[in-house]
Amino acid sequence: MFAAGRLIALIASLWLVAAGGATAASAFSDWSAVVVAGDWHAHDGGPSEAFDNARRDVSLALEHAGFAETNIRQFSVRPERYADTHPGKTSLQGIYDALVDLSAKAPGGCLFYISSHGAPQGALVDQTILLPGTLGTMLDRSCGKRPTVVVISACFSGVFVPTLARPNRMVLTAARPDRTSFGCGQDNKYPYFDDCFLSSMPGAHDFDGLADAVRECVSRREIAEKMSPPSEPQVWVGAQLRPMLPFYAFDSAIKTDD
Repeated sequence: MFAAGRLIALIASLWLVAAGGATAASAFSDWSAVVVAGDWHAHDGGPSEAFDNARRDVSLALEHAGFAETNIRQFSVRPERYADTHPGKTSLQGIYDALVDLSAKAPGGCLFYISSHGAPQGALVDQTILLPGTLGTMLDRSCGKRPTVVVISACFSGVFVPTLARPNRMVLTAARPDRTSFGCGQDNKYPYFDDCFLSSMPGAHDFDGLADAVRECVSRREIAEKMSPPSEPQVWVGAQLRPMLPFYAFDSAIKTDD
């Protein structure tokens, strides 16, 4: 169970913002975030910037939502190409080390986001498959029982939901376990799911509302472009976290409502 003091602090923060308090802390100021581009190839094997574009712009969107830049760590398979964002080299060990390090510095909550190719077994991390059990162990050991949001943008990513499901977690995936997702071509700026995540975030109040908006956006996009069968993004929210999500409001939503 989340500490009563944490709930009180969140309510006080939101009250100060509603009252015009310019110095109120963001609900995510003490959250950590690890954002990963797991590959650099299009679905046909050619080069693609789609996953790194998503990695870069999701990280920026999290900053706008209230995450501190110093609490966000980015990873790329080709980090030498992106001196502007200074990502680390994508690897399972590097990702785990970042989760542990950032969780110690920002104990309020955890976010993990990966954009990559996927398989029925898991998501591609460079040339390795990140299995649901492996990610589950990494999150258990780093984030523990603190509120945690996990976003998996990859084909077949619904395979992660049963293993990652915990009372303190939210899991959002780009597809159900037996479906592909779309938008991983050489000419795509982002995969469809990441594009919808980014376009929906400014209008969402919190991660719960964002998940609904992303699913609707993906469905519209796939229908408009005649993609079939539909990917059907999945969302799972633990019973412990669900009533807390409205208190974790995005900064952009608070400013819009102000």
